[in-house]
Amino acid sequence: MSTQAIATRLVELIRQGQYDTAQAELYAVDALSIEPDHSPFLKTVHGLEAIKEKAKQFQEQIEEVHGGHVSDPLVAGEFFTVSSGIDVTFKGQGRTQIDEINVYRVKDGKIVLEQFFY
Repeated sequence: MSTQAIATRLVELIRQGQYDTAQAELYAVDALSIEPDHSPFLKTVHGLEAIKEKAKQFQEQIEEVHGGHVSDPLVAGEFFTVSSGIDVTFKGQGRTQIDEINVYRVKDGKIVLEQFFY
């Protein structure tokens, strides 16, 4: 798949809430997921299984989702970016809105890097 095709498919699956499918279908086994140093509960991890576990832990901390969005992708070579946001209530922490820029790198038809800026 081309970078554009992967970017379009990722956005489609995210908008449908199909994060597990996106990871299984689009990510390389040795993908890297980078979080900002200031992230309160998510850390940088390496490998698809660790990325899946990180996503699971994030979901477990959510009490209620009030809304969210993800932009269409912007592609440049083997990289693409989307802006996204979520309005959630975290367990024991109250309601929070998070806006971020997500950058992805594609190699050999799979996402090998995701990096989040928020």
